[in-house]
Amino acid sequence: MTVDDHPALRDGVATMLEHEPDMTVVAEAENGAEAVATFAEVRPDVTLMDLQMPVMNGLEAITRIRATCSTARFIVLTTYAGDVQAVQALKAGAASYLLKSTLRRELLDAIRAVHAGRRYLAPGIAQDIALHSADDVLTQRELSVLQLVADGKPNKVIAWELSISDDTVKAHLRSIFAKLDVNDRTHAVTVALRRGAIQLR
Repeated sequence: MTVDDHPALRDGVATMLEHEPDMTVVAEAENGAEAVATFAEVRPDVTLMDLQMPVMNGLEAITRIRATCSTARFIVLTTYAGDVQAVQALKAGAASYLLKSTLRRELLDAIRAVHAGRRYLAPGIAQDIALHSADDVLTQRELSVLQLVADGKPNKVIAWELSISDDTVKAHLRSIFAKLDVNDRTHAVTVALRRGAIQLR
């Protein structure tokens, strides 16, 4: 099953698989909620799941499907190379994390590996995960602060929106800078975006 909100990607995957004797696209969905419902009907062996979709995102869809079918196998297809999102996807139950830009080279191998019960990670993504595996993880509140910084909000507005004091915002920022090994807000946002911890919106 292919789950992506862009019809062109779903069509592209179907075209890639149509000449493979051991693969058939049994269903498509354009958001996570549709994926959960469709999975229950068709029970595909492998599901290709986008992360950023309307209605329900891919991580939530994987979590919900795995709650009812612990043997469900997922390959995440994404445009985001960041190690943070890759780790989140793997923790949610994905067996593979592929960049959409590498599908022509890696998709068929990934599908066969995941179907056989193995994990499949592109070397670059595996290296990023290993590189940051010992890093201190940003807390949910720190991520909220950093996302608002990325949105261009000053400390006073961040404090108001999160119902915390200015000093608490500054303390969170000091912690964020230390964990990301940066010296200022701009660099913190740049690193967090590259690693997939936050998104531009």
